[in-house]
Formats: sequence, C-alpha cells, structure tokens
Amino acid sequence: MPADFVPLLLMLALAAGLALTLLLAARYLGPRRANPIKEGAYESGMDPIGTARQRYSVKFYLVAMIFIIFDVEVVFLYPWAVSFQEFLAAGEGIGVLAVVSIFILVLGVGLLYDIRKGGLEFD
Repeated sequence: MPADFVPLLLMLALAAGLALTLLLAARYLGPRRANPIKEGAYESGMDPIGTARQRYSVKFYLVAMIFIIFDVEVVFLYPWAVSFQEFLAAGEGIGVLAVVSIFILVLGVGLLYDIRKGGLEFD
C-alpha cells in the first residue's frame, strides 16, 4: 500500500522543488531598482487618497449576501434543469417540479421581504 503513494510523493517533491527554484531564481537574478514610485500604492492609475481603513455601508454587505444567495440558487437549479427530462421519463417530474417551485418560492419571499424593508435602496 505505501508503494502506491510513491508517484504522488515524487510529484509533490518535484513541484515543491520547481517552485523553490523559480522563487530563488527570481530573487537572485531579477532586477533590484526600488524607488518610491514603484513602492507606492497603485489602484486604477490614480494616486491613493485618504486612508485604506474606510468603512463600507452595511447595505453593501446586504446586497453582496443577496447576490450570493441567488448565485447559489442558480447552482442548485442548473442540474435540475439539465436532468428534468430524465425526471419526467421516470415519472418523478411533477414531484421534483413541486420541490423546486417551493425552493424558488421561499427565495422569492425572502427577496420580497428584503425589498419591503428597503434593503436594495441606496441614498
């Protein structure tokens, strides 16, 4: 059994050796011309203004969470949509459709609640 892992360990050792070799080569062979302009922060071609510790609005996080929820919804719905014909052929189509409809309904109710509470309104 341990002999089965020899190729894996060999591959890991070669990968680690290559990574270390490339890092050391970049460090010793690469140019070293540091100056204040190169060491400065850079974002979208503009000089940084203010502090990097600015606070985000809580609404930003709420919108991000809604995006993640509906992104996960798509991840769950895509396999169902691809295999729906197979469910119909097996006689399980109506039951699966009912379960998916309840899933979408629960997410829709959550979205309506968020809209009514003003979670998607920005000042």
